[in-house]
Amino acid sequence: MLLSHGGEPLRTADPAARWTVEQVLALAPDEASRKAGSKLGSTGPWSGGGCDGSGAVWGLCKGSGSKPYQTVVDTTGPAYRCSCPSRKFPCKHALGLLLVWASGASALPAGEVPDWAGEWLTGRRTRAEAKGEKGGPGAGGSSAAGPADPEAARRRAERRAGRITGGAQELEQRLMDLLRGGLAAADQSGYGLWEETAARMVDAQAPGLAGRVRELGAIPASGAGWPARLLQECALLHLLDTAWLGIDRLPEPLAATVRTRVGLTSPADGLPVRDRWLVLAQYDTPDGKIVTRRIWLYGRDSGRTALLLSFGAAGRSPGQALPVGATLDAELTPYQGAGQLRAELGAQFGAPVPSGTPPRGSTTAGAVASYGRALRDDPWLESWPVTLREVIPVPSGDGWQLADATGGTALPVVPSALSRPGLWKLVALSGGAPLTVFGECGHRGFDPLAAWTDGSDGGAAETVPLI
Repeated sequence: MLLSHGGEPLRTADPAARWTVEQVLALAPDEASRKAGSKLGSTGPWSGGGCDGSGAVWGLCKGSGSKPYQTVVDTTGPAYRCSCPSRKFPCKHALGLLLVWASGASALPAGEVPDWAGEWLTGRRTRAEAKGEKGGPGAGGSSAAGPADPEAARRRAERRAGRITGGAQELEQRLMDLLRGGLAAADQSGYGLWEETAARMVDAQAPGLAGRVRELGAIPASGAGWPARLLQECALLHLLDTAWLGIDRLPEPLAATVRTRVGLTSPADGLPVRDRWLVLAQYDTPDGKIVTRRIWLYGRDSGRTALLLSFGAAGRSPGQALPVGATLDAELTPYQGAGQLRAELGAQFGAPVPSGTPPRGSTTAGAVASYGRALRDDPWLESWPVTLREVIPVPSGDGWQLADATGGTALPVVPSALSRPGLWKLVALSGGAPLTVFGECGHRGFDPLAAWTDGSDGGAAETVPLI
């Protein structure tokens, strides 16, 4: 079975710059693929390999059968095709091939694309050109075609809004009953009542409300101090309910944020922004039956931070993957909403460059202030992307914190990061010296996602992924 997946390909006359090993491994869909790909990262199992200036990398990998697996990667996507039966993107063979490519020019020399690889590459590029001519999403913009029947679409939207309103009113009554009965007794009713309420929100076509209800149900079992945390989350849920019920009175940017928070989708219809985007971090989080992939980008010229989201079914990694630390010359189209950073990746103008300039960064106090300003636009925001400049990781009680090298302030590292190998990578990279660190700053603390050694913000530097 032949499998392929990835972004839109683009040809370039310049030689494609080779990625680093860290950037290749950051593309792995899971730890098992990372380990399996590393075992294929030497020239031993490979034959007939090569690369060219358009960003294509190909090779034949010896497997358990009589025929080798045909593997080809378009690094301008990136995109992958392999004749193995794996359903992961990229598979271990694509990862191994990229690791061989990253090791140097002698391992995979420049050459002419073989027919079996060229057929796939030509097909991809032909499809990309066709999409560009039609002005579709693959060309970097939203489709110009609207709904087939605008009046029918309006009626469907009104019916769904009515169902969400009914669900929000029912949820308000549930919160009132909870407060009348007392929060301290909330753990006696068990999780079943919360799950039933969440199911009612799903029926009301408000998946955002359903997700928040399920989070409420898990709080009574979260340890000491849970009543205070439950009260906080109930207040935020009440605020979202109230905002939806009065959405006609809200300014449009905030109304768009509320619609997104309750679970309504919106198109990426902002003005496209072309820039040289540095890939800061990429990580996956499970969310029920789907896996959500988050990719953080930073625009060198615009100074903007953007978030790419992609989704995959349980057991399969999301399709979109970008090498951490690479720089893309590309267009991004923002989504609607107050303070929204999410964008859609559009046209790319050349192959990714394997290094870039990190964001300038701020102090820990500046990071907290940035998160506070973002909360004014989106009160339900869990965290905000920030870059810390000249900070040192230091132990603090049972955890760690990032302390300003020149001041007396610090940010605690979030509990979820304490058990990850990336924390120890950060400590080793620092060695007691200041670093530049990118991550997410929220009410639980700072979650480090990438780092650069101090002084690297003056030019191109290697991005060290921490997740």
